[in-house]
This record gives sequence, structure tokens and C-alpha cells, in this order.
Amino acid sequence: MNYAIRYYSKFGHSEQMAQVVGETLGVKPESVETPLTEDVDILFIGAGLFLAKVNGRVKEFARTLDTKKVKKVVCFGSCALSDSPVPQIRQIFEEQGFNVAVDSFTCRGAMGPWHAGHPDEEDFAALRVFTKKMVEN
Repeated sequence: MNYAIRYYSKFGHSEQMAQVVGETLGVKPESVETPLTEDVDILFIGAGLFLAKVNGRVKEFARTLDTKKVKKVVCFGSCALSDSPVPQIRQIFEEQGFNVAVDSFTCRGAMGPWHAGHPDEEDFAALRVFTKKMVEN
């Protein structure tokens, strides 16, 4: 199987999460600024929320992709004050015609005193389990 990992990270949480996914899969994560040129079985895409929105660069990245080159998209992210960035990420990719996995991963991200220290090792351990589950299905 061929995997790719892309993320947008304003405060570093999504990048940390992408690194965990990358270590689990043995794949180097890249920001959404790095084009995806190869065919992939699963694209892991991560982002957080800022002012309750996923950054527009995620949408720009999705528009550059060919649905014939990406078999499945798996979403992950973190947030401090909202429930999850995943519904917005999912919508971005579904609107472009991609097959988006039903399962996704979200954990808390720190913002000032809210959820300080997150994502933490417990979050990362759960992300490793999730990543392995996604590639085994």
C-alpha cells in the first residue's frame, strides 16, 4: 500500500500529529504546500481550527488533487474550543469527489490555558492505534 500524509498546522499540533502518523507508517509527512504527485491508496490529511474554521490552504490543496490518484482520504485534527475540525475537512474533500473514510481522529489541542499540554502522549498513543486500524481495513 502507498500512503501520503499532508497537514496544515498554525500552532504545531497538526504537524505533531502528522509526525506520529508518519512514524507509524514509515512515511514522511509534508505540509499542504507540498504537492502530491504520486498515486496513493490512503491520504492522511490533518488540520486544526482557527476562529472555528479550517485554513483555506487545505481546500486549495484538495483542489490540486486528482480523484483517480487518491483511493481514500483519512482525516485527523485537533481543536481546543470546538468539537472537531474533521467535519470541515471531510466536506472539503467530499465536495471534490474523494472517497473519505467514515472513521477519523480528533483530540484536544492546547490554546493558552485551555487543554494545556495537548496533544499529549496519551493522544499520540490513540492516534497510533487509529492509524494502524485505518491501514489494516
